[in-house]
Amino acid sequence: MDFLNSMTVFAKVVDSGSFSAAADALDLSGAQVSRLIADLEQHLETRLLHRTTRRLSLTESGDRFLLRCRDILEDVREATVEARGAHLNPRGRLRVHCMSGLGVLITPLIAGYSERYSDVSITLTLSQHNPDPLEEGHDIVISIAHSLPDSALVCQTVGQIFSVVCAAPRYLAKKGVPDQPAQLKHHRCLHLQDFQEDIWRFKLEQGDVTISPDGPFSTNVADAMVRATEEGMGISLLPFFSATQGLRDGSLVRVLPDCRLRERNIFALYPSRRFLDAKVRTWVEYLQVHLPSLFADHVSVIESPEYWAR
Repeated sequence: MDFLNSMTVFAKVVDSGSFSAAADALDLSGAQVSRLIADLEQHLETRLLHRTTRRLSLTESGDRFLLRCRDILEDVREATVEARGAHLNPRGRLRVHCMSGLGVLITPLIAGYSERYSDVSITLTLSQHNPDPLEEGHDIVISIAHSLPDSALVCQTVGQIFSVVCAAPRYLAKKGVPDQPAQLKHHRCLHLQDFQEDIWRFKLEQGDVTISPDGPFSTNVADAMVRATEEGMGISLLPFFSATQGLRDGSLVRVLPDCRLRERNIFALYPSRRFLDAKVRTWVEYLQVHLPSLFADHVSVIESPEYWAR
């Protein structure tokens, strides 16, 4: 029994005043309408309508049931309109996952997006791994990688990042400033654990130089590596956006400024293009427009000779 359909027919019979008028309005036969009402009464084990040859009237049970039917049918109508409009109008809760350091950086973009789309609330989850959005309930995952394996997920590029070699001025004052990658083998190189690779690979015209960091400190969080580097523990490889504040305030300087390492893409991953929810679509579009300009401010610091080691 299609209970919702039976409630719709029952309400239409009451509104129309007869089985035949309801049948015409619903494009059904009179026999079909009569059978649906009879089945509904059988299911509820109560009579809903008094029937005579001239008129219909509600029983006491039918009157109470009609009020509930109208509420339920209106809720269903509103839910249907909302669901059908989800791909047109951004609204509801957007669940975003992002790598920790990048997530802190893009928080101002979340504020800008929320101001533009006030009907959307965002839950941002930060961690050091890339989850499966289907398994962990995220609407969208912001991932950092050179490339991504084939999967059922939709993948959109929203930006690019790279890492730079940095050190504290006091460390370089004691140990000297390396002017070529090979000299890093004589320095304490700190290890920022990375889900892509555990070596520093410098691509030079004369051939690749690789460094395996084996200094006195290792961590999987960029902010912790920034602090260790500022404390003079050694030379580190930092995501450019993690290094900019230290470069500005002088607690860090850039070493080997001609070298960019670990150039990677930032991807937005979500489950499907079909009937794409408007809040997902507009968030990805917002990132594609505004993330490059946010990065440009950081890159201008990274590329400025003012912050390079001498």
